[in-house]
Amino acid sequence: MRNPKDFFRPLALGAPQPLREIPVRPSRMIHFFNAANEKMVAKLPEMIPQCDILLGNLEDAVQADQKEAAREGLVKVGQSIDFADTQLWTRVNSLDSPWVLDDLVTLVTEIGDKLDVIMIPKVEGAEDIHYVDRLVAQLEARAGVSRPIMLHALLETARGVANVEEIAGASPRMQGLSLGPADLAADRRMKTTRIGGGHPGYLVRADADPEAPDAPRTIFQQDLWHYTMARMVDACVANGILPFYGPFGDIGDPVACEDQFRNAFLMGCVGAWSLHPSQIAIAKRVFSPDPKEVAWAVRVIEEMGDGTGAVMIDGKMQDDASVKQCRVVVELARMLAARDPELAQAYGL
Repeated sequence: MRNPKDFFRPLALGAPQPLREIPVRPSRMIHFFNAANEKMVAKLPEMIPQCDILLGNLEDAVQADQKEAAREGLVKVGQSIDFADTQLWTRVNSLDSPWVLDDLVTLVTEIGDKLDVIMIPKVEGAEDIHYVDRLVAQLEARAGVSRPIMLHALLETARGVANVEEIAGASPRMQGLSLGPADLAADRRMKTTRIGGGHPGYLVRADADPEAPDAPRTIFQQDLWHYTMARMVDACVANGILPFYGPFGDIGDPVACEDQFRNAFLMGCVGAWSLHPSQIAIAKRVFSPDPKEVAWAVRVIEEMGDGTGAVMIDGKMQDDASVKQCRVVVELARMLAARDPELAQAYGL
């Protein structure tokens, strides 16, 4: 067992000092791109101002014979494109694949100073994070990377969900967690072929009317991912890292996508994945607080003064817990307003 004093010491001689607190930046959407696709790469300069995070994908959705091209393409992207305030992430191949070692060695040594976060698929326990943590430290030392590259874990297996708390606290590098509903559904043997979202068969039904037992009964579709998402959010908050909802696969149903993203936002997620440009605007809208909510939060904070006691505002009781909730909204609004002039104007900040 490691001594707690050693937790914030570099895992390799010459590696940068581990972070004691992760930087919190606008992270409303993680937009995926394939660096082996020249058309996608050509659009990156116009995508950068629109996105909080751009992620060069090397894993799923990249064919086996394109893995090396995607890796080499991402190196060129990192070396040639200025991402300004937009974060550059990558998702490497899974730890049981034949490509992941080359992914990590190449990216950290070639563009480690440009990479903000490495996303690790199918993390099942703290041991997976420990392996990547040590290896990345060695590579940072070799390449002279001055700031630590953070790690982001995907929850895509039942074992990963069962170990989510230890994964979240496995390393000072841990930046956050994302829910991977498709792989998790397969691992759990869930009977759905959807990528994220609810299911019309997963429902609750109103009781029958005794006077009309054969009459249609109201039904409500339920969220297959509510338990897992809530557990992930708790694990992240308990360990000072950030929770994200993963992909919503039905590109043609923006209404359902927005509903799923909003559920995640209300539960505490800071952002979600966007697989298509049309989902960027949805994520930006959903994961930015409503201006009316921001105005209300500012009012409550102002009227509560030092934050103690209780007051009545428009017939609603507000106390110290209310102020804490309102501060969450206002702090997020201020951070987003600093990046987005339109939001700054809407929020009056």
